[in-house]
Amino acid sequence: MKLILNLLVNGFAVFVADYFLSGVKVDSFLTAVLVSIGLGIVNTFIKPIVLLMTLPFNIVTLGLFTFVINGMMVILVSTFIPGFVVENFGWAMLFSLVLWAVNFFLHSLTK
Repeated sequence: MKLILNLLVNGFAVFVADYFLSGVKVDSFLTAVLVSIGLGIVNTFIKPIVLLMTLPFNIVTLGLFTFVINGMMVILVSTFIPGFVVENFGWAMLFSLVLWAVNFFLHSLTK
């Protein structure tokens, strides 16, 4: 049950981020849920490998390079999910930041 609640909260967060950012387009709530599933899969399997490979950059930038990696993961998901369009890398980084903020707020409400 908690997994389904997290999935719906993440889908709603993607939908909210789409509303606030003009460079991000999500066709429907189903697409937003698919984006949250895709981001979950990418963040589980690919992101740790990329973080390990870019560890020196992360150390030098005191972890700020992680925002760049998050943007790369959003661009990767947008190539595989039809109906989810991110115009450029800047919008992808901003999308990941807004997604984090909305998720933080919504998950604090569910506790």
